[in-house]
Amino acid sequence: MTAADTDTTGDLAELGLLDRERIIAKPGFNRWLVPPAALAIHLCIGMAYGFSVFWLPLSKSLGITASTACPDLTLASALFTTICDWRVADLGWIYTLFFVLLGCSAAIWGGWLERSGPRKAGFVSACCWCGGILVAALGVMTHQLWLMWLGAGVIGGIGLGLGYISPVSTLIKWFPDRRGMATGMAIMGFGGGAMIGAPLANLLMNHFKTDTSVGVWQTFIVMAIIYFGFMMGGAFGYRIPPAGWRPEGWTAPAAKSAMITTKHVHLRDAHRTKQFWLIWAVLCLNVSAGIGVIGMASPMLQEIFAGSLIGLPDVGFAQLDAAQKASIATIAAGFAGLLSLFNIGGRFFWASLSDRIGRKNTYYCFFILGIALYALAPTFAGMGNKALFVLAFAIILSMYGGGFSTIPAYLADIFGTQFVGAIHGRLLTAWATAGIVGPVVVNYIREAQIAAGVAPGPALYTGTMYILAGMLALGLFANALVRPLASKWFMSDEEVAALQAKSAAASIGPTGSFGIGKGGFDAKALLAWAVVGIPLLWGVWVTLKATFALFG
Repeated sequence: MTAADTDTTGDLAELGLLDRERIIAKPGFNRWLVPPAALAIHLCIGMAYGFSVFWLPLSKSLGITASTACPDLTLASALFTTICDWRVADLGWIYTLFFVLLGCSAAIWGGWLERSGPRKAGFVSACCWCGGILVAALGVMTHQLWLMWLGAGVIGGIGLGLGYISPVSTLIKWFPDRRGMATGMAIMGFGGGAMIGAPLANLLMNHFKTDTSVGVWQTFIVMAIIYFGFMMGGAFGYRIPPAGWRPEGWTAPAAKSAMITTKHVHLRDAHRTKQFWLIWAVLCLNVSAGIGVIGMASPMLQEIFAGSLIGLPDVGFAQLDAAQKASIATIAAGFAGLLSLFNIGGRFFWASLSDRIGRKNTYYCFFILGIALYALAPTFAGMGNKALFVLAFAIILSMYGGGFSTIPAYLADIFGTQFVGAIHGRLLTAWATAGIVGPVVVNYIREAQIAAGVAPGPALYTGTMYILAGMLALGLFANALVRPLASKWFMSDEEVAALQAKSAAASIGPTGSFGIGKGGFDAKALLAWAVVGIPLLWGVWVTLKATFALFG
């Protein structure tokens, strides 16, 4: 053992298990081990999309077979009641809290993540997300809604934000040659979490339910334990590249595109640029339109196509009996599952495509194609063409997911990679905003149409589709205004070296592979991918079974 080796060993012994310096990769590390670590976390926190599977059982947590309703129940009294069952609307606030807290926590602690590293952020995320679910389980056991809001919504929401951004900067640094693909692989897990979690929750609730319990609190506990194991595996699987690392034989594409910088903007300056706020608007408008569709997918399909979904094309929604409505609700659930599948696939497809055509051009595709599809949706509905209508919204949801996975690479292209995780965290306030704006706009338009006497059918959603198309037109305009940053915003090479001073090879600035190549799918990498891939494939299989009834 050399003196240098002894010094290195001594330095590591002084570091904490979660410290950033401990997870700097050594020669021989395979970079393809990092995406499955990120997926392990994202597939768990992605269950936030599937939490609505608990609403109906929880609305009967006291009555078991039917809700114990209290006519004078208000939102404030619902938080503390022990004798009335909760309404779905009361529970739905947890969903809102998820995405508001996700955006806020990502913005607040994004800078801390860059300093502390992805392992510590992943560890805290696991503790918050799984701990929040356990607090929610206590809320169900004691029938205290405020505990569910605090546990799942607030504490869990903080875990969502930290878990969501934990791999972004790391993956972009490991895959400078494939930025879009790398972030797409991880972020597709967030869209796929509900595909695994929702059917798993159903299986567990059916297993635990009794004559005196709907089985939700037991399900929460089991899922929290499972998720904690997976998320810890992901957090401890993270590694970061040495400063100055780059894949062997790869050179930065500075000459390839003026939209891709090789320099870095400091976190303190990013939000002072107009480019940050233009990209913020791009994400907010794309997400607002897409999240509105997610929220109304099931009722929209039922009310537009009604009896035609079960072979009764001349029967409107209002004329269906209870059994028929239950049948079309099952089919509509398949439609929602199909949209989820395209949401996931779009995250990988569009992000990978952006590596070839550029991030700005990819968003042009989102907005131009989205405007056309939203504008044509009322026509497809009026024609009664179920296939074209479903296809249109499947493509729209693929672009919704693609917007999330492409945005980190877009930020890295414009602002550099040094603070991209923290900048991405601040940008996610656009998601928090869209999580309120999108559903509110869509729901209130629908309610206004009903109040005006519009019967359930294609006309009920025509105005909504045109307004969503208009939102995308604004996003198209914002995207067109994005330009490369002026040189005054970039840090000097000395500033960058000083920030990286704790990493090997930082201060004098050499670059190279440092014995860490591009990697490949060796046995260890295949095993890591199998751990996350098998549950994901199971979720896809379950979803495809559920969607078969839509066209079967």
